[in-house]
Amino acid sequence: MAEKLLLVYKKLYISFGPQHWWPGETPFEVAVGAILTQNTNWSNVEKAIGSLKKEGLLSPSGLQSLPQDRLAALIRPAGYFNIKAKRLKNFIGFLMQEYHGSMQKMKKEDLPSLRKKLLSVNGIGPETADSIILYAAEKPVFVIDAYTKRVLSRHNILDHDASYDAFQHLFHSKLREDISLFNEYHALIVRLAKEHCRTMPICTGCPLEGM
Repeated sequence: MAEKLLLVYKKLYISFGPQHWWPGETPFEVAVGAILTQNTNWSNVEKAIGSLKKEGLLSPSGLQSLPQDRLAALIRPAGYFNIKAKRLKNFIGFLMQEYHGSMQKMKKEDLPSLRKKLLSVNGIGPETADSIILYAAEKPVFVIDAYTKRVLSRHNILDHDASYDAFQHLFHSKLREDISLFNEYHALIVRLAKEHCRTMPICTGCPLEGM
């Protein structure tokens, strides 16, 4: 299975090249993006983040002082803006309480403790927590999303109905724990799912065709 997972990675990398993901100028911006991208596409997240930047509010202190209704208005392009404003506020509260608003201090937390703490924040589930851990805190955890489940199940690697933990364990147990590898692999899966492995798949020209 390790060989098959590495073969998938190599085929995707050869076909698509490096993805330079996750886009963001700072770890904090990456964390905000991970929360905003829930149930929407990235172009909408970029618009929401752009609104925060334009107002000079894309910082822990900026979002902490911002009234929730004003925050919701600014992130409206990301959809579910009232819910996401509350989730952002919850994350900011966590960041302030645990790490005095410092992403650098958060990055010094060991992975198991950080993941447990993030999952205790209302509105942050495993996928969002792991995105923050991998892309913002730069720790080796594999992010599982709907795209990952779709691609792996269609290639008979793991059943689609398997749990989040089961999918994640597969990667953690069969691949070396490497931040760059986990980062690039997940980004390549997303690229594949958007271009070929859609709900209605376009298999012609797929890098994994014939596997």
